[in-house]
Amino acid sequence: MRTEPTLRIPLGLLGLLLALMVYGGLIARYLAPVMAEWPVLAQTPVYVLLGIIWLLPLRRFLIWMETGRWR
Repeated sequence: MRTEPTLRIPLGLLGLLLALMVYGGLIARYLAPVMAEWPVLAQTPVYVLLGIIWLLPLRRFLIWMETGRWR
């Protein structure tokens, strides 16, 4: 366990926030207009899947924030 604070955690949180804003913006810009006419029950699984996809790289990112290593 580390005893001194590092800049990785605040910079990592800002990077994560920025990445989520870009991801959400891309989804809202390009995918939402395509699916606007779809029924709600067809849109729901797509948005659920997109909500899960951004979590996939999160584990390694959090490990990097805590330890400084990607593995």
